[in-house]
Amino acid sequence: MNAASFRELDIKPLIAASPAQPRDSSRLLALNRKTGQISHLVFTDIVRFFSPGDCLVFNDTKVFPARLWGRKPTGGKMEILLLRPDTEKQNRWLALAQDCKPGLALDLGHGASAHAAERTAQGEWLFDFSGADALEFAHAHGEVPLPKYILKARSAAGKEAHPASDQSSYQTVYAREEGSVAAPTAGFHFTEPLLASIKAKGVKTAAVTLHVGWGTFKMLKTPPEQHSMPAEMATLEAAQADAINAAKKSGGKLFSVGTTTTRTLESFASDNGLLSPNRRPTGIFIYPPYRFKAVNALLTNFHVPDSTPLYMAAAFSGSWDLLYEAYRQAVEMKYRFYSYGDSMLIYD
Repeated sequence: MNAASFRELDIKPLIAASPAQPRDSSRLLALNRKTGQISHLVFTDIVRFFSPGDCLVFNDTKVFPARLWGRKPTGGKMEILLLRPDTEKQNRWLALAQDCKPGLALDLGHGASAHAAERTAQGEWLFDFSGADALEFAHAHGEVPLPKYILKARSAAGKEAHPASDQSSYQTVYAREEGSVAAPTAGFHFTEPLLASIKAKGVKTAAVTLHVGWGTFKMLKTPPEQHSMPAEMATLEAAQADAINAAKKSGGKLFSVGTTTTRTLESFASDNGLLSPNRRPTGIFIYPPYRFKAVNALLTNFHVPDSTPLYMAAAFSGSWDLLYEAYRQAVEMKYRFYSYGDSMLIYD
């Protein structure tokens, strides 16, 4: 098996249009990467996998309403997905846009406009905003940047495209630091009572921050060793690094919630698995046969074929064959897939 094998799975009917209610009632597929054992559970069962002294690490980034719509001079509608502010010019943002060209002026309504300045080497566009602060405008008039496959699944099911509930459901319960255009979805399944149960077992928690840009969801169109992953800003504060290191030194296992958390930890880990505080962009792309330095267990969702998170899951599983068998069983048992879907724990 290889990455291409996952395209053959009949996943489309299983794409989740909305999250499980309550969050922790989602299903959990537990994959033991040493024995190959696959267990089918509910997410609250995750408590049984922890031991006192373990450390559970989250990405505490928060999604902002990054999707804007404007009118071209011809009257056509055009989408802008804000990524991050430019560091050199005020009210200039990097964004994704299709069918754009330098000099294009978009009327955003409400007295605001955006002008396309230039395209970057990575394919983003620089937009200059006028008439309003771009971030304030996004908070007032932007949309929650749901993946298009969720919108398509809702359309196919005759559901409302943008229910107000997305404002809260497309965030983790521990989201704190605003800056992402996509949620760290592996964390969707946690509730405050479940976190309390985990902590009551003697498990420590810590947080990193990686603001999810388009590096995470840029699809592979080349062999993995040729894939260029746009960098995303990652932060590990000193107090959080100390908490993680203390757990590892005492023999605790490090449970990483999601691929963005894992990329941050692996970016800032030394060869002995200990973490150093840092804040910098990281473009690390993890794929087989990567050797993990810090993480002992990976909690993740079921991913899109040809996506960077799928490659990381294969690397952590240690085998494309083993990961494929887990996905095959998930499809057979009608697990819910992708951002609002069910969960998978890879451990040993």
